[in-house]
Amino acid sequence: MNVFEQLQLLHPGWRDVLEVAIVTVVIYRVLLLIHRTRAMQVLVGIIVLAVAYGIAYVLRLGMIVYLLTLIFSYGAIALLVVFAPELRAALAQIGRSPMSRLFGHMRESEIADQVADAVGRLSRSGVGAIIAIEREVSLEEYVQSGSEMQATVSADLLATIFTPYSPLHDGAVIIRGDTIVGAGCILPLSQTMALDRSLGTRHRAALGLSEETDALVIVVSEETATITVAQNGRLGRDMAIDQVRELVSGRTLRQLSRDAEVGISS
Repeated sequence: MNVFEQLQLLHPGWRDVLEVAIVTVVIYRVLLLIHRTRAMQVLVGIIVLAVAYGIAYVLRLGMIVYLLTLIFSYGAIALLVVFAPELRAALAQIGRSPMSRLFGHMRESEIADQVADAVGRLSRSGVGAIIAIEREVSLEEYVQSGSEMQATVSADLLATIFTPYSPLHDGAVIIRGDTIVGAGCILPLSQTMALDRSLGTRHRAALGLSEETDALVIVVSEETATITVAQNGRLGRDMAIDQVRELVSGRTLRQLSRDAEVGISS
């Protein structure tokens, strides 16, 4: 039976088309998740090892085949440990509901005004700050890394927390609903290799948290007094106060577009 006759025996139905479409989308989403991260470099390394294994198998290089087999056997466990943050971020993205942003916007408008006011004051004063606003994914583990609080969001309080030389000014403030639940919190640093080297630790921490959760993170640069927003692994720099207010309030459901990724080097 030749190839043409074999193809004639194939009768793809709608289920086959559906399965191919689902697998294509899954592969595409996985590639988006690992794009510009250390996982992409590891994927390239795995491909190189697989090619080397194929060559060694064809040439019957027994020792090399045996060693590569051991690497593949135990490497999967090592990858689970090394890429635990990336896996957590991927699972968090799967669990996000696009409909959740349609609820609870009444108080967000007031909160947005307070946050935008504070960010504007800090920017005009050249005071560095980082504010993380919790969405659907809990930030409790990061709250525990700092000082837990239970204070209503206000511009005056936010400006006071980030006053230079105050005990909590170096860390991040975390807002849950209309409450400041943590200050001086430590956030995970982004592992993105293409991040602009001119960006400091606050920006890397903001991007890192946005990669692992759906939080909206606002950064005020101490050096340039510019405002940067991190969301879904993207950075938007030189943001205006009105833009910050819109993103916090959710009046516009837009997210940072790829055009806003000026903090990522190409």
